[in-house]
Amino acid sequence: MPSYQKNLPLIIAPSASLDEAAAVFKNGGIIVYPTETFYALGADPFNPVAIKRLFDLKGRPSSMPLSVIVKDAAMLGCITSNITPLAQRLMDAFWPGPLTIIFDGLPSLPAELTASTGSVAARVSSDPVCCRLLDALDAPVTATSANPTGKPPASDASVVNEYFDGRIDLLIDGGRLKEASGSTIVDCRGHSPIIVRHGMITEADIMRVCQGR
Repeated sequence: MPSYQKNLPLIIAPSASLDEAAAVFKNGGIIVYPTETFYALGADPFNPVAIKRLFDLKGRPSSMPLSVIVKDAAMLGCITSNITPLAQRLMDAFWPGPLTIIFDGLPSLPAELTASTGSVAARVSSDPVCCRLLDALDAPVTATSANPTGKPPASDASVVNEYFDGRIDLLIDGGRLKEASGSTIVDCRGHSPIIVRHGMITEADIMRVCQGR
């Protein structure tokens, strides 16, 4: 067993049942899980108390909205009703995968999640453990990287533990992840894509798809 297990309330293997992770999530807890980019801090995006705890844990300014991961395009209906043709084209090309798309959010979304911007950013992950987690949760989950603000994103479970030292409720320990950069973030609410953050999917690839090449 990992030597750091004593510092966390609960560590589970990626192959284990994720029922406990779902229970923690539904009770407003904070989980950490692997994705195709880095480890992520997961909380219920519809629970303002859980979101505030996540912000406090990460030391993240409340003016910065949180992104989420959804199980599939159908689950997008939980957070947005406005999928532009541009967004649909990029979803078809790059989901599941490390492309985060900004949509107009539903008015019912907590202001804590959107930072009162009215928008929400989402992606479908290609990581098999993350996919299993979404199956268990049957709900979107926050996807901000598992690191204190200003520290490098964590690609190793031991680093997650060093960062948070027992202040998370559950860790899905996928060991060391493959070297990766973050997801590319694209605002697709207009007629042309706006690259908000460069990441694993290149701007050239995005423009190729948007231009139908």
